[in-house]
Amino acid sequence: MSISGTAEAGASVGKGAALDAVLGRAVERSQRRHRWIMAGLMAPSVLFVVAFLVLPIGLFLWRAVDNPEIPRYLPRTAAAAALWSEGDRPPEAFYAALVEDLRGLGDTPAVGLIGRRLNYAVPGYRGLVTKTVRRLPDAGVPSKRDALLEIDARWGDPRYLAVLQRQSGPVTDFYLLGALDLERAPDGSISRVAPEQAIFIDLYGRTLVVSLGVTAVCLIVGYPVAAVMASAGPAAANWLLMLVLVPFWTSLLVRSTAWVILLQNEGLVNKGLIALGLVDKPLALVFNRVGVFVAMVHVLLPYMILPLYSVMKGISPNHLRAAASLGAPPFRVFRTVFLPLSLPGVAAGCTLVFVLAVGFYVTPALVGGPGDQMIGYFIAYFTNSAVNWGLASALGAFLLLLVAAVYAVLGRAVGFERLKVR
Repeated sequence: MSISGTAEAGASVGKGAALDAVLGRAVERSQRRHRWIMAGLMAPSVLFVVAFLVLPIGLFLWRAVDNPEIPRYLPRTAAAAALWSEGDRPPEAFYAALVEDLRGLGDTPAVGLIGRRLNYAVPGYRGLVTKTVRRLPDAGVPSKRDALLEIDARWGDPRYLAVLQRQSGPVTDFYLLGALDLERAPDGSISRVAPEQAIFIDLYGRTLVVSLGVTAVCLIVGYPVAAVMASAGPAAANWLLMLVLVPFWTSLLVRSTAWVILLQNEGLVNKGLIALGLVDKPLALVFNRVGVFVAMVHVLLPYMILPLYSVMKGISPNHLRAAASLGAPPFRVFRTVFLPLSLPGVAAGCTLVFVLAVGFYVTPALVGGPGDQMIGYFIAYFTNSAVNWGLASALGAFLLLLVAAVYAVLGRAVGFERLKVR
């Protein structure tokens, strides 16, 4: 090759490299623009989830340890309490700080907030605070402690003083311990509450038993239905699928109330049982655990059937025919081929039904008795009626841990990939 030919080849290579660089930059700009467009399209949904799901849940869980009332409205008392060793007699400076803080509050709503907050720990504290604010001693009295003891002797009770000291910090374990039927003794140790006040451990157990029972019943009832739907022809499968979806078109409140009418003593179910001669007198089917199970299974059954149907529909009939052609009887074909292939649907359906059942509130409140209420009822009660948001948050936090623990155990048993709802 001549020198001129070599130069032309070099120039051609240089032009090719430059063209590649130009194309590379154009592709990079196009990809960057595509990523910005995708981010812009995703931004509203991401912001919505963060603003209306992640942030409220985070703030709700923070209320389980948040303790703003005492540090905000009794700052001098909180500072003096930090210098006082629990178990010792409070110094005069502590009582002086308490008197000054209460005097500064005057007749403001803060007095009620402090009284209500301390009343959670020791019943009667609200009245003690209100009574003390009305009868505060003069600023010139030599001993604030003696003056407060003269107003009410409970200002010398170690139980009341220890609660005020422990609740003076910005965070507290009071609600978390209370949600586990535990409390701190005056010496600071953790102990169980009195048996007549211990309700939450039994409540967790009841919620777990009902949720697992409803999940098991939904699986027993829903598995054959899903199998029939998966093996039916297109027209029949569509009709069956529509029947499964019909409950979604009706309000949960209406469905739960309907069961109250159907299951009562004069309801259709009891009249039918008596007409068939199966019972002599009406059975107690509502406002008890039976009614809770019946209504919850009815509400949650579609959530079990749909994941099962989705997985079973994908099982090739050729696998079943191959097993049968090799001489396997029908039950063995089901046990060794169909059941293992349908396990992802079982795992997904059980997870979905359990997670929904464990937080049920409306249905047990309508068709259950006083001993059938689940943890959702008490969270709603402490949020709306008792206005004890700290305890409601603590119960919600442990409910979240309970669901996470069951999900982890189930995921370890069958594999996390199989728990995905497709």
